[in-house]
Amino acid sequence: MRKYCTTEEAAEYLGVSTARVRQYIQEERLASEKSGRDHLIDYVALYDFANNGRKKIGRPHKKEFLRPNEVQNQTSVEPQAPGFTMQEKGPTVINGDTREEIKKLPDNNFRCVITSPPYWGVRDYGVEDQVGAEPNLNDYIHSLVEIFSEVRRVLKPDGTFWLNIGNTYTSGGRKWRQADAKNKGRAMSYRPPTPEGLKKKDLIGVAWMVAMACQQEGWYLRNDIIWHKPNCQPESVRDRLTVSHEYLFMFSKSERYFFNQEAIKESYRNGNGFKNKRTVWSINTEPCPEAHFAVFPKNLVRPCILAGSEEGDTILDPFYGAGTVGMVAQELSRKCTGIEINDEYVEIAHKRTSTVQGSFMFQES
Repeated sequence: MRKYCTTEEAAEYLGVSTARVRQYIQEERLASEKSGRDHLIDYVALYDFANNGRKKIGRPHKKEFLRPNEVQNQTSVEPQAPGFTMQEKGPTVINGDTREEIKKLPDNNFRCVITSPPYWGVRDYGVEDQVGAEPNLNDYIHSLVEIFSEVRRVLKPDGTFWLNIGNTYTSGGRKWRQADAKNKGRAMSYRPPTPEGLKKKDLIGVAWMVAMACQQEGWYLRNDIIWHKPNCQPESVRDRLTVSHEYLFMFSKSERYFFNQEAIKESYRNGNGFKNKRTVWSINTEPCPEAHFAVFPKNLVRPCILAGSEEGDTILDPFYGAGTVGMVAQELSRKCTGIEINDEYVEIAHKRTSTVQGSFMFQES
């Protein structure tokens, strides 16, 4: 029985955008069958195309696969579908405080860094002296700048750093926050005081404060990307708009750096050609059944990895959390190192990355 994959699954396997896969189909370089609004691509045709029919962009390691006819002649080897490439031992996870552990990493070692640190005064992660729980806003910014200074040290000269961070509001004088039935992780036993110079109910703008502090510290600030969340969490506020976006800042270590524009280009609405990716990304949040805290959506991480690294490169996430960066890195044939202080989250991340092999499913016809 023949096996088929969608354009999104083919993009994951090839290490390119779905728009790029549609271009291959439009140019009749990659055979497909139309199915509603999507295309179904034969797995054998996809394998041949990856190894023989295109330029080397995100190409999977040939040694990880066998051609279907070779599989038939070797009963000791089970056939594997595209998308199963991963590190032999999975991501490397360091269980400890990133403020200390990152200092132990070697210089100029990572091609790309992608992370989302705890936001200031937003969530209690149950760790003593946790980043994000500083009573003083300036202490929080200083902590992150120090960590990201180490990030710049361990990043390769041509590397990029992608920082996801959101803005917060002053607490309004409240000392704690009760549990929220829609988001239990938002319950907090503490609330930081209103920063000096601000008022109750003020939007702090901490995301830009951190970004500007990093720029002053030596980073090249290259883009401010708006992560628009179509399925954002509802708010019961009556005197302001519901927040449905966060920021993703792109930094570089040097004036000139690696950036694969081709890997993330978008198609025009009429399907006639491609354009550079824009700075507003509409991406739904993704639930994580194992975790009660916010996790990266894979579709937010994937463009960062595709644009900022090549196959075989090593990615770093100094606030690893549930391991989404590690999962996407595995799917795109990159290595990954994560640092996480919470033992429970390390275990969650291990369980999630250990299932990456089985996450690439094919539709059968």
